[in-house]
Amino acid sequence: MTIALKRVYETAEDTDGYRVLVDRLWPRGISKVKAKLDLWLKEIGPTTELRKWFGHDPAKFDEFADKYRKELDGNTEAVDKLVAICREQPKVTLLYGAKDPEHNQAVVLKDYLVSRLS
Repeated sequence: MTIALKRVYETAEDTDGYRVLVDRLWPRGISKVKAKLDLWLKEIGPTTELRKWFGHDPAKFDEFADKYRKELDGNTEAVDKLVAICREQPKVTLLYGAKDPEHNQAVVLKDYLVSRLS
């Protein structure tokens, strides 16, 4: 089982495996056809309040990650659904819209899932 990260704006590839968009909001300027999603699990994204507070500011990332993990701890239905998918699929690609590949919720979510799956 592999969990990968990819920006939703990048070209979908067969090697992506099961593609899950993990943003609460639909990414601007991309059609549902072009996104080639298997699932949009918007309820697993950070709450609107947390997302707005973070504002993709790298200086706030560590605190954002802590707060988001706490939200995930309380979001058992969505987390359990994604954990089950990760167990069923040989590869899952978490898709996100953020421009920064190192400071976004998908990075935190991947680490969270890996810890839950091990």
